[in-house]
Amino acid sequence: MGGENAEPVVSVVIPVFNEEAGIDDMLARLYGVLEKTGEPFEVVAVDDGSRDHSWEKLVAAREKRPGLNLVRLSRNFGHTAAVTAGLDHARGRAVVLMDADLQDPPELLPEFLRLWREGNQTVYAVRRNRKEGLFRRLSTGAFYWLSAKLASNSIVPDAGHFCLMDRRVVDQLRSMPERNRFLPGLRTWVGFKQAGYPYDRPGRAHGDAVQTLPKLLKLAIDGITSFSYVPLRISAMAGALVGLVGFLFAIAAAVVKVTGIRDVPLGSTSMIVLLCFIGGTQLIALGILGEYLARIYDEVKQRPTYVVGETIGTGAAGTETIGSKRRP
Repeated sequence: MGGENAEPVVSVVIPVFNEEAGIDDMLARLYGVLEKTGEPFEVVAVDDGSRDHSWEKLVAAREKRPGLNLVRLSRNFGHTAAVTAGLDHARGRAVVLMDADLQDPPELLPEFLRLWREGNQTVYAVRRNRKEGLFRRLSTGAFYWLSAKLASNSIVPDAGHFCLMDRRVVDQLRSMPERNRFLPGLRTWVGFKQAGYPYDRPGRAHGDAVQTLPKLLKLAIDGITSFSYVPLRISAMAGALVGLVGFLFAIAAAVVKVTGIRDVPLGSTSMIVLLCFIGGTQLIALGILGEYLARIYDEVKQRPTYVVGETIGTGAAGTETIGSKRRP
């Protein structure tokens, strides 16, 4: 039972980047779950400039998957930009964010909807176990530890993008103009009633991870700099500490020289160590300051977060909803 132009209750937003091998499997599992809920739904798949045949696979799948609405970005803008584009095109009263690699199991959606109906406006999945490499687990753990120590609002450990958000939360996120977004942090920052749902995160069903180390590092930096000024304060305190050490060293050297206790030769080794210490501290402080200035520069330019190259099925007149009792 399907319909067009009806308002969906559930929207599922899926960013896609080079996922051609797993698209059919992902959609089969997702539609199997959504159809059992009995709610009108839509699926918004955002192709983030894939270099394989992901877009062609999505277009072909739309012929047998009613309610599949497609957005194709003009190039690769990144995972967060693709998610933002999906939120801008989703119309449901409840919007689910999930990745296309099936590490976010669609089978959890009924539990998300249950918690949402109980009054929770944000339901996020909390990873208990990860089938990932040791380095990935350690780096993720270090990020959440740093976030807990530095961020002004508490970012929930091991809670990624996989979540359900009420329309009110989505509209609040869409109203925020910032471009360097860390969505798990913003989701916490907006508040409202939230609930976590623990699950065991499986490995990728197909292909290799598309989130490379540089992308993950940028995401971590975005998360820390977006919600904390502590790095700036640490650099300032480090500068003050270095200055204090230098001042005390100068006083000690002067006292020793005046009293004639002994000569104070300033050897090349101590000079090199002192210069490296001071120079390293200055460069670290400049690097931290540069990260904040770069984000200010991005905001001032007022460039859009993403550029849409093509859409199929989205828009007021063409968006499809499956499962609605309204018929065309």
